[in-house]
Amino acid sequence: MAATETQFMLSVGLIEKDVNGDTLWVWCYPSVDSDLRQVLLSKCCLTQDSRDFHTFVFGQFCRTWYYITTVEVQEPTALNKVTHFSIVVTAKDFNPEKYAALSRILCRMYIKHGSPVKMMEAYITVLTKGICQSDENGSFLIKDYDVRKAYLAGSVKDVVSQFGLETIILYTALMLKRRIVVHHPRIEALLEFTRVLPALTWHRKDWSILHPYVHLTDTEVEDLKKCPGYVAGFVDPEVSNRSDLFDVFVNLPDSVITVSQSAKEAMAMGKLHKDVGHLIVQSAEDAERSDSQVIKDISVKTKEILANLVALADECEDSKITLEGLKQRHFPPATENFLFHLAAAEQLLRI
Repeated sequence: MAATETQFMLSVGLIEKDVNGDTLWVWCYPSVDSDLRQVLLSKCCLTQDSRDFHTFVFGQFCRTWYYITTVEVQEPTALNKVTHFSIVVTAKDFNPEKYAALSRILCRMYIKHGSPVKMMEAYITVLTKGICQSDENGSFLIKDYDVRKAYLAGSVKDVVSQFGLETIILYTALMLKRRIVVHHPRIEALLEFTRVLPALTWHRKDWSILHPYVHLTDTEVEDLKKCPGYVAGFVDPEVSNRSDLFDVFVNLPDSVITVSQSAKEAMAMGKLHKDVGHLIVQSAEDAERSDSQVIKDISVKTKEILANLVALADECEDSKITLEGLKQRHFPPATENFLFHLAAAEQLLRI
């Protein structure tokens, strides 16, 4: 197991801020290309003008996940000219807890030794053996960090308690593989909220749609636009004016969800949506049910909808649904509309 999981790691890098206030990318192993390096520098709080200090952030760019851990250097250490530094790990997989734990150990090593050599050795040990042990710096085992734990780490109940029945808008957008943009000025709030949303479509277990920390730069927006559907987080309020980037806009501080004009037809709500919405709220408000049980309840309902869709497709030529075929069923207009767009999202539609 460790052999395959360790191959998810791509690189480890180091960004330092010195006593003169200069922030530089000082080292990496084995390498990071220049586009990604620029993005990583922009995500690191040490390069940002604001005084905000973020101990841990994560995100995705060009199908590469990045995890950035930042620490303040407390005197005295081997790092006498450095005030702060960030460890940047890039990987192919989404697992914030795993890379935060590894980065904490690498940070302690760097503070102690003042040289990246020990960090590189530890990184290689994890890469080859899936383990990193050191008495004073703690130990790290890749097998302790199952990906399902990462998928279930957020709280669906918190999302539902904030948005109530409107959670169905998020569910529908995710089911139809639409573009959801979330804004909050605090990156921590964005990370916490956005990472939960892919769990609403648990049958896909697809966290590649998550882009929790995007800046409105040409490079990042271009990368985002390559994805057909996504959940993207922005701290910049200007994103609310970028209707080219979203079908659904979530203003997190004000708890307001808006469907864009162009997506209103596909996102029209009917009785089916109301039923699913009530099920989500009922399950989430049950104090006895855990977050994973709520996700399971939603997933069971989703599988029922998909099973009905597949049954409809099986009755059609090439097992593909057509609009004419749906019309013959005399579904309510909103249900027919939803099933048509869902068939397209699930590749069950005859074009």
